[in-house]
Order: sequence, then C-alpha cells, then structure tokens
Amino acid sequence: MFNKISIFSIFTAIFFMTAVSAQNTTVVKISKDDTAPTISKHIYGHFAEHLGRCIYGGFYVGEDSKIPNTDGIRDAVIEALIDLKVPNLRWPGGCFADTYHWKDGVGPKSERPSMINKWWGDVVEDNSFGTHDFLNLCEVLGAEPYLAANVGSSTVKEFTEYIQYVTRDSGVPMADYRIKNGREKPWNVKYWGVGNEMWGCGGNMTPEHYANIYRQYATFMTDWTNSDGFYRVASGANVADYNWTEVLMREIPKNLIEGVALHSYSFVEWNKKGSATAFNNEQYFSTMKTALRMDELIRKHTEIMDKYDPNHEVDLIVDEWGGWYQVEEGTNPGFLYQQNTMRDAMIAGTTLNTFNNWSERVKMANLAQTINVLQAVILTKDEKILLTPTYHVMKMYNVHQDAKLLPVSFDSPNYEFNGEKLPAISISASEDKNGTKHFSLVNIDASKENKIELDLEGLNINNLKGQILTSNKLQDHNTFDNPELIKPIKFKDFKLKRDKLTLTLPPFSVVVLEGK
Repeated sequence: MFNKISIFSIFTAIFFMTAVSAQNTTVVKISKDDTAPTISKHIYGHFAEHLGRCIYGGFYVGEDSKIPNTDGIRDAVIEALIDLKVPNLRWPGGCFADTYHWKDGVGPKSERPSMINKWWGDVVEDNSFGTHDFLNLCEVLGAEPYLAANVGSSTVKEFTEYIQYVTRDSGVPMADYRIKNGREKPWNVKYWGVGNEMWGCGGNMTPEHYANIYRQYATFMTDWTNSDGFYRVASGANVADYNWTEVLMREIPKNLIEGVALHSYSFVEWNKKGSATAFNNEQYFSTMKTALRMDELIRKHTEIMDKYDPNHEVDLIVDEWGGWYQVEEGTNPGFLYQQNTMRDAMIAGTTLNTFNNWSERVKMANLAQTINVLQAVILTKDEKILLTPTYHVMKMYNVHQDAKLLPVSFDSPNYEFNGEKLPAISISASEDKNGTKHFSLVNIDASKENKIELDLEGLNINNLKGQILTSNKLQDHNTFDNPELIKPIKFKDFKLKRDKLTLTLPPFSVVVLEGK
C-alpha cells in the first residue's frame, strides 16, 4: 500500500510539474505565407536634423579638423553607419526644415549667410553643412536621401528649384548652378517630405488647410503622371490625431501622394519626461506603455487609410519615433542630448518588431535621431564616439531588411506593475532571399525571465545561432570611459528538437536567432 501510494504521488507530482511548466511556456507559431509582405529595408531609416550636436560635432567636424574625416565627416561615424546598413537618412529636419532655405547652404562656404536656429537652442547656424555635404554623405553610406522640404516658410518656386538642383542633369538654370558649385551629375533624390509637423512647428495649420497646401506643392513637383518617379510624403498625424489622417486621405488625390507620415515618441509623461538614466521601475513601465502603443496607432491609422485606399497605394511612414527624456545635466536644454540605456534597447526592439509585423502598410520609418540627439545610435565627445544599445539592436535587426515576413501568432505573458499589465514578449520573423530565417524576440519584463517555444514546423531549420543584448540593470549604458559595457554576445540558451525551438529570454533582453 505504501509503495502504491508513493508511486501514485510521484506520477501526480510529475504531471503537476509538467502542467505548470507548460503553462509557463509561451508557444509561438511561425508560419510561411506566400502572400506575406516584404519588410522594406527603409523601415530601418534614420534622421539627422540641424539640432544640438547631431550635425556639427556629430556627423560633421570640418575638413580642417584633427579628427579623422572625409570631406569633414567623421570617418568613425561613416564606418559605424555603413556597418548598420542605414537604408535612408532624413534631413535637414524636423522643425528646422521649415525654416531652412537651401540656397543658403550651397556655394563657397565662406560666402554662405548665417541664420538663427530658433527652434533648437537659439544658436547661430552658419550653413557650412549643406545639400552637397548631406547628399555626398548619403552616397558614401549607400543610403537613400530623404529630404524634408520647407513648406512652412518657403514658396513653391523655391521648392521646385531645389528639386531641379538635385535631380536635373543639365540645361536648366538650377542644374547649371549645381555644376558651377562643383557637382557635375545630379543625385536623383527620390524621397521628399512635403513639410514637417504642419500641425505644429510647420505652421500650426488645420488639416484641411495643409491638405490644400500639400496639393499645390505636390502638383508642381512633377508632371501629372509623376514621370520623375518622386516619392512624396505628406506631413502626417501627431500620435493619435486620427482626424488628421482622415482629412489627408480624403482630400489628397492618390496621384499626388505616395506616403503619409506619423510621429510618435516614447516617454514617462510628456511634461515630465524624467531622467534618461536615473529612472525607476514605475517610470520604465510608463515609458514602455507609450512605446507599445505604436501597434495601436498603426492599426487605427491604417484602418482610416484602408477606408480611402483599399489597394494600399499610399504607405504609412513613421518618420519620427524613439524615446524622449530630460537632457543630460549641464547640457543645453535645446540640444536634446540624452543617454541611452537598456530601456532604449527595449523601445527599439519592440518598435522594430511592430514595424516588421505591419510591413504591409508601413514602408519607411526614421529613428530620431542618429547622433547626440534623443534616442541616438551614436554619441560623440571630442574625438571619441560610442555605440549605444539602440545601435546594437538596429544592427542585430538589419537581417530583416528586404526579407519576407514570416507571420507569428502567440499569446504573450503579462508584464505586471502596480495592477497594470503589458505584453512582456514581442516577436517578429522573416526569411531572406537566401532562405535564411531570422527571429527577433524581446522580453521587456524588468524582473522575470520568460520561456518560449517556437513552433517551426514547415520551415526546415537544422542549424541555429544567436545573439543576445542584455545587461545587469535596466539603467546600464555605455560611456566614453566604458564604451562596451553593453554589446551583443553569443546566445546559447536554446534547444532545437523536432521543429520545436525552446529558449529562455532573460529580463529586459533582445535576442536574434538565425537558422537555415
């Protein structure tokens, strides 16, 4: 009797432990779908505004600098951004764009007029970094330039002359002017933002007024067939301003628009953003709540776009996104210089997964901003540069660029704090042109690991390798004294058996797996 009870108890205990283990494992189904979209590489774009030390002291140190440079651009920055596979770069703003007059930034640098950068720090802008510098930089990086044109304080004439200057071969005044300024062949710029944040710093316009202004500018960009192949992006909504998207989609004819923008930042509270590094768990949870809202924003804006554009002729362009906190102590408040922690890695990983999974409609996005501003991928100090956790996430994820989406389905476990819940797990997957599959996974939970089982049936994966980005504390960040505190390392905590891939994601970690 004793032995029978003991054996029964053992089997009961094993069954119970197995059931609990199964309950604590998140099962993820990854499918192959021939109708799934391709993840545009342009989702991984960047943004460089004349703001703080993004351009001057960041990208540009000048041709006479002792810092190693090519035509004034830091060599170390060029190398880092080539490794990142930057697909496109947005410039010159931002709010700065709608006060920028392009002719002030071409011709001999000694003859260029100065201006006051009224939006960012009230500093003098000497226009030494202009159109030639930017477009030549894009050529070196292998990146498509994305020019944000001045609509707020410019004219159609100035705008169309700019287009001629950078796209016409010869035989028109602006092409000849470019040749006189030292550039024989045009850059053939494709991507154009027709104004920026027209609901705010671009002119405080109503959507109805801007829709009419947009139609005017877009009309004069090209002929009625858009034979020049320009990709015109309308200045879109601020976060959840769904009426803005409604009006633009209703009022702008489809032959005048290729994309509509969306801007959304992640923060603790808009008027109380908190420190970039000295934040607590409550502030972390609040920041991730705004970051994860990106999925809802895209869904609701897409529903409006689908009503007017069921064939998806117009793309959604999230050309400003990222974390926004208080500036670092002792720095100019108008320069928006902040540090970059594992919290920012969580924002980057979850947001990029969201973009990947919405790649049917989202075709371009731009992290704000590239260097020394907001959620930067690079920070500089004199001759030094460092790569942030956000840089490492974007480099790990660049395997998804122009790969075919593999749809994922799962029920995420919760990340709970003070009675509120967020999905702890974020995942996207893709297959590249060589048949290699990639899986990017994020666990945002500040204290709990999460066990995952990926169902890979039908994907025929035999060999796997992976990388992980994590650290001891959420507040950890790279400094100029310790620039490699946070960097990707090999990830080995997984097992593949009969199309089932099991792994454990540590708290606040990003993992990318590759298999073929």
